[in-house]
Amino acid sequence: MAAHRKPHITVQDLTMAYGSYVVMRDLNFTINRGDIFIIMGGSGCGKSTLMKALVGLKGPAKGAVFYEGLDFWAAKPQQRENIMRRIGILYQSGALWSSMTLAGNGALPLEAYTDLSPTRIRELVALKLALVGLAGFENFYPAEISGGMRKRAGLARAMALDPEVLFFDEPSAGLDPISARLLDDLILELRDSLGATVVVVTHELASIFAIGDNSVFLDPDSKTMIAGGDPKQLRAESGDPKVRRFLTRGASNGEGHA
Repeated sequence: MAAHRKPHITVQDLTMAYGSYVVMRDLNFTINRGDIFIIMGGSGCGKSTLMKALVGLKGPAKGAVFYEGLDFWAAKPQQRENIMRRIGILYQSGALWSSMTLAGNGALPLEAYTDLSPTRIRELVALKLALVGLAGFENFYPAEISGGMRKRAGLARAMALDPEVLFFDEPSAGLDPISARLLDDLILELRDSLGATVVVVTHELASIFAIGDNSVFLDPDSKTMIAGGDPKQLRAESGDPKVRRFLTRGASNGEGHA
């Protein structure tokens, strides 16, 4: 299915480092428009560091990230700002302000980046909360709702500016299996209804097989990518024992909730 899509984000010869310490080197892969793209690998392999390079939080030591042909890190500040406005990010914790209601949290990007009236902002926030199944929860505070609902509220805020790309950092972390499954279903629905490209950092097999149609596998030992493509295909066909081991953990129920 991804073969007919156009490249949205292209990573070329990317090396990520903290000072002289190299986290990942020589990364080359393409995220197509409309993909649900999984960045996967064991703990400490550099998944979150790679995500920072893709969303503008940490510049690469070497190489480039292209958004539809534009070199993000070499672009002018205004060009980079334009790309970042088309990106939505859901952080692991949901990262909601505890002192603000869900409506207040959802309004933040609209207040910062648009000239819309307070009434229109309220309407849009209510719409986004309804999209993630939180209609009627506008005046609740984060502490008053469950972890799964906080993730969905964070997702509503990430969607505030109708992004073309949604990034998720370990979306299932801390969720029970049912809440994780509901979040996966929601990610699929949003990709299909909004036509967004989705990039997910995760090591959760259930989510990887339920939603992923393209991926990159990062290996902490060789400090580079050792596989890429459809995760189900990699599980069936990869000749690399590390990739196979990772994707067949608990093989008796390896499909998780796919």
